[in-house]
Amino acid sequence: MKIIITGISGFVGQNLNAYLQQKGDEILPLSLRDPNWEENFPTDAVALIHLAGKAHDTSNTSQPEDYFKINRDLTITLFNKFLNSEIRDFFYFSSVKAVADSLAGILEENVIGNPLTAYGKSKLEAEQHLLRQKLPVGKRLFIIRPCMIHGPGNKGNLNLMYKIVKKSIPWPLAAFHNQRSFLSIDNLNFLTQEMIKKIELPSGIYNFADDKAFSINELVTLISETLGQKSKLWAIPPSIIKLIAKIGDYIPFPLNSERLKKLTESYLVSNVKIKKDLKITNLPISSKEGLIKTFRSFSE
Repeated sequence: MKIIITGISGFVGQNLNAYLQQKGDEILPLSLRDPNWEENFPTDAVALIHLAGKAHDTSNTSQPEDYFKINRDLTITLFNKFLNSEIRDFFYFSSVKAVADSLAGILEENVIGNPLTAYGKSKLEAEQHLLRQKLPVGKRLFIIRPCMIHGPGNKGNLNLMYKIVKKSIPWPLAAFHNQRSFLSIDNLNFLTQEMIKKIELPSGIYNFADDKAFSINELVTLISETLGQKSKLWAIPPSIIKLIAKIGDYIPFPLNSERLKKLTESYLVSNVKIKKDLKITNLPISSKEGLIKTFRSFSE
């Protein structure tokens, strides 16, 4: 199958590209930074996977209009090209943050979106526009909401945790008790291809998440086990940690309020719908296996 991918140079794009090619698919990269991309738009593919976008800036230096210009407006232009083509499937990789910056329960696909950031709002507005359009017969629209994605080569908060544990520095956030969903890049790749292959799968919104959630303390313990070390957990009062994070909002520091929130908040995402519709019981990579694979890659 011929599959178009935007944002192919990013972490997800590189991995999905390699996975699909390994499975025998032909990948057609589409750079939306090319001023002539509309003239060079491929039309003979089975699916268009739209990964390109402006990621959430944890340093809070981006302007709000930048998110809307890229995540909403550019997506709308691309979708219009899809509607006027022979391409069957359109995958819009949105985010769980398009509907909820924080959660009290478990996130399901039918939640009413209430994002607080420009990133989340731009993603949600793009979703809403796409869902309002009438699809021609034979076409499908999939809005994918992945939670925190990890895998070999991905530098982010998990990499920060790994570096701290590796240096035998006690983990100072042990007083925060949470449960958080993650998504292995291997499971993302698998689910995406299965959706393309299952031609009877209806259009819709789908959460992507691993089968099991982890607490921050469980992650630190798992990293320690991967390194062959004994875990060191320090339960420093949250009030002190939050004060330190506020300092990081104003001066360069490994911890700021945004990063602290990502590391310590509970954020549980349901993957029941996608597994039910694809008729699968368990994802191919367990949550623990995927995380261990990611942690081992950091030492390489």
